[in-house]
Amino acid sequence: MIQAVDHINLVVSDLERSVRFYTGLLGFKEIRRARLEGEWIETIVGLKNVHADVVYLMAPAGEPRLELLCYTSPQGEAVPINSRANTIGLRHIALRVKGIRDAIKHLKDAGAAVISEPVSVPIGTVAHDAGQKILCYFLDPDGILLELAEYL
Repeated sequence: MIQAVDHINLVVSDLERSVRFYTGLLGFKEIRRARLEGEWIETIVGLKNVHADVVYLMAPAGEPRLELLCYTSPQGEAVPINSRANTIGLRHIALRVKGIRDAIKHLKDAGAAVISEPVSVPIGTVAHDAGQKILCYFLDPDGILLELAEYL
């Protein structure tokens, strides 16, 4: 039935700020923009009077794409508990890097909220074909939980 992950949608409060974060800081490439409104989107999302802007982003290695979606109507609200790792639901997106320590320094220098220094997953806990996994969590400007992952 499922063939692949098509995209990951992130609802953001300030579209241009988020585009700068994901493109300028994390290295995604903007591939297109669109305005979403009308009966078709209202039916899909189950909301009335929908007006939203979306920017589609792609990582250097390709899909799945990220969709940064900013609703101007109806506006949602931030729920701070969603930034916690143990909250039920979609919790984080893992982004693969080379040179995780340099990547974390880059994030910190830019003022990003980094939750921890990189941590090595103990060998024997989970064996990954790609090798030893090192990871850490950080937050985007809206408090969306993200992970950096490096395999050695």
